[in-house]
Formats: sequence, C-alpha cells, structure tokens
Amino acid sequence: MVIDSVEIQKILPHRFPFLLVDRVISFEKNKRAVGIKNVTINEPFFVGHFPMNPVMPGVLMVEALAQVAGVLVLKSAEKYGVNDIFFASIKDVRFRKVVVPGDQLVMEVELLKQKRNIYLFRGKITVDNVIAVEAEFMATTQM
Repeated sequence: MVIDSVEIQKILPHRFPFLLVDRVISFEKNKRAVGIKNVTINEPFFVGHFPMNPVMPGVLMVEALAQVAGVLVLKSAEKYGVNDIFFASIKDVRFRKVVVPGDQLVMEVELLKQKRNIYLFRGKITVDNVIAVEAEFMATTQM
C-alpha cells in the first residue's frame, strides 16, 4: 500500500516545513512502514545549518523516523485527527552517514511493542542502501 503526501497530511498534523515524509511506500498494519523523504537544497534548515556545506540535522532525521511511526500508528487505528502522537523517549541513536541535498532517505520503522497508548519502535534510515541513522524510540498518543 502506497500512502501519498495528501493522505499523509490527513493522518499527521505536521505541515511545511516540519512535514518530513513525502510518501509511505510500504505499510503493514500494526507492524511496519517504510517512508521516503527526498532531501533538496531548498530545505529551510540548510540556510542556517552549515550553509557553505549543507548537512541535514540529525535531530530532523530522527523526527522524520518518528513521523513514519506516527503514520504507522494512526493509519493502523484509522483515527485521523483524533489523536496526535508524541515522543516519549529516544534511545540508542546512531548517526552513521552525513545526509546532503540530493539524497533520498528511506525510513524503515518497525513496531516492537504496544501497551495501551505507548509504542516502542525500532527505526533506521538508509541512503543508497547505506545506513545513515538507527534508533529505538517510544511514542505515546494523547487521548
């Protein structure tokens, strides 16, 4: 199942410049999702983040992973606009590759565990089949 940017905006409350998922190319309800982010030189963060050597901030890559996780949880529940999902913790983050304009982030998120409205995820971002970021994180929905 492919989820396009129009559908993503129905699922997530994020908007430009903080919507960091262009589309979801794989979705398994309550299990995993794979999202895509095309990084362009026009990204607003490049203006102030190493402007002579543009590098995507690591925290934004972790946020992009979390947004794919948000699509996974909220699309699985089919409760658009009813719940928001927020970070509860971030653990074991590893930044392994610098991301620059022209790169395409492939963001894979797996739901490891759910207890009520708390979710544990493992995620990774690859660029050209090379791991750029790995992380475990928890999120919670507000009811």
